[in-house]
Amino acid sequence: MRAHHIDRPADLDAVRDSYDRVADNYVQMVVTTGIGDIRRHPWLKASIDAFADTVSGLGPVLDVGCGPGTVTAYLAERGLDVSGVDLSPRMIENARRLHPRCRFSVGSATELDLAEASLGGVLGWWSLFNLPRPVLPQVLALFAHALKPGGHFITATHVGDGDKPRTECYGGVPVQWTTHKWRPEQLTDLIERAGLQPVAELRLPADDRSGPGVVITAKRPPLPGTTP
Repeated sequence: MRAHHIDRPADLDAVRDSYDRVADNYVQMVVTTGIGDIRRHPWLKASIDAFADTVSGLGPVLDVGCGPGTVTAYLAERGLDVSGVDLSPRMIENARRLHPRCRFSVGSATELDLAEASLGGVLGWWSLFNLPRPVLPQVLALFAHALKPGGHFITATHVGDGDKPRTECYGGVPVQWTTHKWRPEQLTDLIERAGLQPVAELRLPADDRSGPGVVITAKRPPLPGTTP
C-alpha cells in the first residue's frame, strides 16, 4: 500500500499513448536541435549542476519523467546514484538503448511507491506539466515524503495561465494531452504547501522555440534539533 493516495488522472492512458507515439521523433529532435539536451543550454545546465552538487552524497536520486534519459545519464556521469522513470514504455526503450549503463523503469508519477526519507534528490524536469491541477499537489507531497531531510527537489515547467490542449506535437505527430501552465508564485506556493522549502528560482523568457519557463529548486527541511 502506497504511503500517499494520488488520484489517477483521467487522461493517463491517452498521455502515455501520446508519448509513445512521439518518442522516436523527440529523440531525433534532441540530437538534431539540442532541445532537451542541457549541455547545449548553459543556464539549464547550471541549474542541474547546482542540484547535482547539492545532493551529492545524500543518497539515491530519482528522475521522474526522464524521457529518453538525457538528464539521468548526465547526472550519472556526475557520479550520482541516479535512476529514471517515465510513463512511456517507448521513451524508456530509447533511454535504455541510448544509455545502457543507467537504470530506467516504466511508471507514472502518480503510481510511485516511495519510502519515506529514501531519496537524496528528486527531479521533475519538464515532466510534471501534464498532471491535472488537483493531482500535482498530491505528487509534490509524495516527493517531499520521499526526500531525506536536506534532500532536494528540482522542477522545470512552462509558465503561463490556464491549460493548453495539444493535438499534435514534435513534427505533427497526433497527441492527446493538456499542458497545465503555472505562474512561478503559484508553483512555489504548491511546493511550500507540500512541505518543501524553496531555495532557488530561475525564470526563462520566451524564445523562438518555446514560451517562458521556470526552474525551481526546493529542499526538505532538516528535522527539528538537527544541524542543517
